[in-house]
Amino acid sequence: MEHADPIIAILGIGTAVPEFRIDQADTAHRLAEALRDSPDSARWAKRIFKQCGVETRYTCEPNLLESAESCRYFPRSTTQDAPSTRDRMQTYKKESVPLSLDAAHKALLDGNIKTSDITHLFTVSCTGQFLPGLDTVLANKLGLAADVNRTPLNFLGCAAGLKAISLSRQVLLGNQSAKVLIVCVELCTLHIQPSSQREALFAASFFGDGASACIIGAPGPDHKDVFQLDDGRSVLLPDCADEMVWEVGNYGFDLYLSPSIPKLIASLIPAEVEHLLDGKSNPELWAIHPGGRGIVDSIQSLFKLTDEQTRPSRTVLRDYGNVSSATLLFVLNEMKQELKSKGSGPATGIALAFGPGLTAELIPITYLPAVISQEQLIGHVRA
Repeated sequence: MEHADPIIAILGIGTAVPEFRIDQADTAHRLAEALRDSPDSARWAKRIFKQCGVETRYTCEPNLLESAESCRYFPRSTTQDAPSTRDRMQTYKKESVPLSLDAAHKALLDGNIKTSDITHLFTVSCTGQFLPGLDTVLANKLGLAADVNRTPLNFLGCAAGLKAISLSRQVLLGNQSAKVLIVCVELCTLHIQPSSQREALFAASFFGDGASACIIGAPGPDHKDVFQLDDGRSVLLPDCADEMVWEVGNYGFDLYLSPSIPKLIASLIPAEVEHLLDGKSNPELWAIHPGGRGIVDSIQSLFKLTDEQTRPSRTVLRDYGNVSSATLLFVLNEMKQELKSKGSGPATGIALAFGPGLTAELIPITYLPAVISQEQLIGHVRA
């Protein structure tokens, strides 16, 4: 007799942002002032800041809120005063830890999980590094067991948060008593470039800072609202390696995002979704990583989604910007709060994220409300 896979779910989610809030309109105005000697660049920056779907973001760097003349990250006639990569990494080391701890504590509280229950720790980041790493610092500060299984996922880009979720499910398939803590932290604004080039201005227009965390495990009889996870898919899309490039430079990390990315996703992702769904109809819930407004627009158009279905992704983009690997959990948290507030019953869905490569990460999800009994849970999953 074939045995069904164990029920594995996201048991708790936590998010955190720094204290400094970036207003999009104000930042566009100050940036245009810094670009007054390059009027074409100034006009282009104003347009892209207005059109990218972001209204507010958060940053760990208060200097980004200062005037055009005082902001060291804005374009100038010389890069002499711009923060070096070393300066930015020092800020990353200082600011990433408290944000990560905040998100982790919230996830543990949301899932009603004790730190002593955590058997595995995945730390995810592509905007900074230091050693001993974030995994060791968090293990110590959270009071995790000395033999907790630690796995850092570094420099994998926006899709890495969903990659960690998929890998955690693999851990649970081999050990149903495991509890995996995932912590994603990204300080994207530290890499804003002092450049008038369009590529740099585009990257500066919609990335934000923040951290998210979740607990992956088997839901118990008293589980709260959870997202059950099924078998996911990770695929390297063909002939796209140069469309998203992220390299270490002298002034932080240099990012190139091709304007063709939404069109490439539109042409390549339908086959991957079809493969994942394996003949099933399109689900109700769509947790789309808002890597940019164009990506969400593309997915909505492709699969004929309603505005309600894409609202969690667009809300996160509007209020927080793209927080790289941390963003997908912001979206799932937003989705969970919506579903809870309207008293939703079980609902099937899909989570999608894209990263350098181009890499596509996809995983089926099912929202299971707290009111459902354990017997109903098992019956629904195996139906």
